[in-house]
Amino acid sequence: MRHGARLAIDPGNARIGVAACDPSGTLASPVETIPRGKGDQQRIAQLVVEREAREVVVGYPASLSGDEGPAARSARDFAQGLAHLLHPVPVRLVDERLTTVTAQGQLLSGASFGKKGAKGGRARRSVIDQAAATVLLQSALDQERSTGRPPGEIVRSSQGE
Repeated sequence: MRHGARLAIDPGNARIGVAACDPSGTLASPVETIPRGKGDQQRIAQLVVEREAREVVVGYPASLSGDEGPAARSARDFAQGLAHLLHPVPVRLVDERLTTVTAQGQLLSGASFGKKGAKGGRARRSVIDQAAATVLLQSALDQERSTGRPPGEIVRSSQGE
């Protein structure tokens, strides 16, 4: 198992969930939700520096058929931009098909969203985005621990680096 902090990015159309793991690469935890748009990748770059991340994992919504749909293409384009910005820090695309559903299920089974007076829709979505990134990263860490190989596929920047 490789050591070093990692970040996970769950890029959505409106928000980007971010999670990080401890330096031993054992436990993922939520970090923040970044609004999608101008400055989003620069904020991720700041987090990479602040957390001394050795790698960034980007959620890739693969289709069951294996075709790359619009959401997957968008995630790949986002990851390529990050790869260019963050070079030489590696960026990997990791299958995230069930992370948001898993995160929602975990959060809804807890007390925080199941009662009246719980957080409103926007705040709930922000927490779900972070939870999805956390599920993605924990899954990637567990996969690496069980296989001995880094998860997903390495991303090359669109500029060919």
